[in-house]
Amino acid sequence: MASFLEIADDEKGYDLDHFCVPRHYENDLEKVIIPHGLIMDRTERLARDIIQDMGGHHIVALCVLKGGYKFFADLLDYIKALNQNSDKSVPLTVDFIRVKSYRNDKSTNSVKVIGGDELSSLSGKNVLIVEDIVETGRTMQTLLSLLSECNPKMVKVVSLLVKRTPRSSGYRPDYIGFEVPDSFLVGYALDYNEYFRDLSHICILNDQAKEKYKV
Repeated sequence: MASFLEIADDEKGYDLDHFCVPRHYENDLEKVIIPHGLIMDRTERLARDIIQDMGGHHIVALCVLKGGYKFFADLLDYIKALNQNSDKSVPLTVDFIRVKSYRNDKSTNSVKVIGGDELSSLSGKNVLIVEDIVETGRTMQTLLSLLSECNPKMVKVVSLLVKRTPRSSGYRPDYIGFEVPDSFLVGYALDYNEYFRDLSHICILNDQAKEKYKV
């Protein structure tokens, strides 16, 4: 089972006044739940674990857009640093796919995969899927099913966050950064209707903001 840092359901988090938060979001957030520095330290360790497991192979890192782009970029920076400063290095190429399953704060019953026609290029490759958050697990299971039709050599999944929720299908990624409560989280590229991607820390969204930015 993948190791992870657990953020408890009763985690008090951190007061917004202790961090640099964009002024236009100050009234939209309950608290900081995972500070940016902790995200970076955990991402660095995930990079090391991935290289230890997959380091003997050329890796195609597949970024799940849009929410995964920040974690993807930082994770690859740490992998690049390991490649440059250790005896064990691995060739790394990148690809992108967009998956959409949310409207407002609710997960829809359908999962839309954009860019799936290009997955055929992953045949015979060692693929690392990089995701921001796994909630019910249905989105990732859909993507893995689609990817399996292309016959990759190996597929591993790393997700920065996994949410504890009764709606979970039971799916767990190979690598997990944090296990988090069943709250709506934003920041570090996690969005609410495209807002809050420009927030460095992972925070809990308040109810007023859900109405304010609702579409």
